[in-house]
Amino acid sequence: MGCRESKLQGWALVLVPVLMWTATLAVAAVSPQEAAKLGGPELTPVGAVRAGNAEGTIPPWTGGLTTAVPGFEPGDRHPDPFGDDPVRYTITAANLDHYADKLSEGQKRRLRTYPDSWRMNVYPTRRSAAYPQFVYDALKANATRAELITQGKGGVRNSDVSSPFPIPRSGLEVIWNHNLRWRGIHVVRYSALAPVTRLGNYRRVAKLEEFGSAYAFPGTSETKQKYSFLFAAVKGKYLTPGSVAGNGALALEPLDYSGHERVTWNYNDTLKRIFRNPTIAYQFPAPETDALRTIDDFWLFNGATDRFEWNLLGKREMFIPYNAYRLHSGQVDENDILGRHHIDPELTRYELHRVWVVEAVLKPGARHIYSRRVFYIDEDSWQAMVADVYDLDGQLWRLQESHTLNFYEVPVVFDTLQVFQDFKARRYLVEGLDNHRQSARFYDELEGRNFSPISLKYYVR
Repeated sequence: MGCRESKLQGWALVLVPVLMWTATLAVAAVSPQEAAKLGGPELTPVGAVRAGNAEGTIPPWTGGLTTAVPGFEPGDRHPDPFGDDPVRYTITAANLDHYADKLSEGQKRRLRTYPDSWRMNVYPTRRSAAYPQFVYDALKANATRAELITQGKGGVRNSDVSSPFPIPRSGLEVIWNHNLRWRGIHVVRYSALAPVTRLGNYRRVAKLEEFGSAYAFPGTSETKQKYSFLFAAVKGKYLTPGSVAGNGALALEPLDYSGHERVTWNYNDTLKRIFRNPTIAYQFPAPETDALRTIDDFWLFNGATDRFEWNLLGKREMFIPYNAYRLHSGQVDENDILGRHHIDPELTRYELHRVWVVEAVLKPGARHIYSRRVFYIDEDSWQAMVADVYDLDGQLWRLQESHTLNFYEVPVVFDTLQVFQDFKARRYLVEGLDNHRQSARFYDELEGRNFSPISLKYYVR
């Protein structure tokens, strides 16, 4: 990938005025001897176990999917490279006890809540996750130098490009691997969300989204070093419905939330003005979602980690959404996907994978609408695939799933649909609907000035 220094100009003017340095505490990374295991016979380059399981139901990782299906062009919908795979078995409310040790509590709850309509089709496991070589190189370097900041709002330093702790020792390290996983340098995608009512009705909110990351660039150019405190900028504009069309938002995400606040701006089309927001994070209801998810639910978790205690519960084998090429297909539309109580189970694909299990418990005195969250994070990609969420009374409230696929032209693991199932409201939310539009596009260059607040009002036009 080619990266030009000039392509990042403009970021410093945005963030320097809001720097808030505080004392931090860093925890050292692993030894060079441990890091040498990455990419060897024992561990993959991202830190997953290279071997399959004893039963042969999880195969060894052999490099993942690194070539496009013949005939594919960037921007196309991705043909399913595993479209001929048969369903191995189907999990229903009637047989879930047989598979209970490989299901989350939320997954069990959904099966029991909708026994007549929900099922989980399980396909052969395809360890398709793959990344460019420079990402693997950065992961190995991160293993011996990255430091975890445990005071204040938390963060990471001395890390580059991707996940900082490929050989993690704690739940906090695992969740930062998820937060900072490599998901491309500059991504542009059309996306629509739909909060679905109890009766199966929904309103569709369409937007254009951009994700840009100076952190994700390979190399050590002078320009990149200027923005070493920044992980990413996320920008979006609403396209429909008319009540929100023309409005837009910009958020800048730091690597160290103790030293730098998340900075957000909104553009209001009615007033034709840009407004700097107070920090919108944590349990703040996400706009246009009917409060079916919080700000820090996006990507199942994002942002500062300070309000929870993070416990690493180990690894387990689990059925998770994977290789979701059917949900991604241009041959279906949102009416095919959105059912009354949940998405169409025939369009989903579950596979057996090893996951890291991380429990987040609300700290005494901390504010959030969740008391506990349990994250199941794919060992091959560091992406959270499933989360069980509990209310302040300790009752299971929500199940959240990220249906992902390998965008093999890059390659990168990236979500195509996020699903937020609310058991209290008996409703659900989906984000990422884009089946009849151009697929997400990945670029290896980035204009930093496009992510300044001044450019926001030009962007929404």
